[in-house]
Amino acid sequence: MAYPVIRNRRLRNSAALRGLVRETTLEANDFIAPIFITEGEGVQEEISSMPGVYHWSLDTMERELSELVRLGIQSVMVFGVPDHKDALGTSAYDDNGITQRAIRKIKAQYPELVVAADNCLCQYTDHGHCGVVHTTECGAEIANDESLALLALTAVSQAKAGADIIAPSNMMDGFVTAIRQALDEAGFVNTPIMSYSVKYSSAYYGPFREAAHSAPQFGDRKTYQMDPANSREALREAQSDVEEGADFLMVKPALAYLDILRMLKDRYNLPLVAYNVSAEYSMVKAAAMQGWIDEKAIVLETLTGMKRAGADLIITYHAKDAARWLKEL
Repeated sequence: MAYPVIRNRRLRNSAALRGLVRETTLEANDFIAPIFITEGEGVQEEISSMPGVYHWSLDTMERELSELVRLGIQSVMVFGVPDHKDALGTSAYDDNGITQRAIRKIKAQYPELVVAADNCLCQYTDHGHCGVVHTTECGAEIANDESLALLALTAVSQAKAGADIIAPSNMMDGFVTAIRQALDEAGFVNTPIMSYSVKYSSAYYGPFREAAHSAPQFGDRKTYQMDPANSREALREAQSDVEEGADFLMVKPALAYLDILRMLKDRYNLPLVAYNVSAEYSMVKAAAMQGWIDEKAIVLETLTGMKRAGADLIITYHAKDAARWLKEL
């Protein structure tokens, strides 16, 4: 049976009818909003490559938090931007570090917010890499197992501060096992791990590295982040994290990797997170500022596409704008 009996346009005749049969919906509580917390007082400094995204100090971040809550956003991802950096990233696992103080204050001000803590060393190390660096005759090497010990310390410190979710982004082999064991031994058996399971070595991270002051001081991260050309490897990475006890799986970046999102969605029943990363955000903002695109339409279409591909949650710098626009619909 075909045309003229079958007319697919019948279900598109009105906005109400289109809404009735819509397969994918987007809501404010689908979003996790990143927030960058820095040392100092009175800081509200816009990040030049990410218009509308700011560095906040502990005494000003309530301005951002109150707006997120008012818009119905239920979760934030905390990125600390420390003053002190050293070879071992000691500020990452300092119980009085900027991330830990931010988590405590957020939970005191807004206990209903779900606080995820990014777990990595790159913004805390003076070399900008995500683990311990050893220099060998062949050059610099990121020491996997030594790095795991420090990442585990960081996770416990973040959980002690009140983080609801630990979100390790370092891409060391075995990081979920190390963090799960450390959390359990410290009494945080019910603290979930949102694993950056499939994190590509991507050109889309540039603005974030300005925001987090985390650009590597030498080399690149290709020995631990994934090759953008690979998809089967993504399944191996995800499978490892499932077996090690991850509670969420994540794909980062999102826009160029929707096929990877769908592959994971079809194979695993854990909640799936897409990270709509900094350059994805900045490209839209730049085009909108030039008047070349309809920003609202582009953002909502893009985020809907990520959900349609399989994302249950989306970490996005568009969170506030998107939540505001959804209220208007």
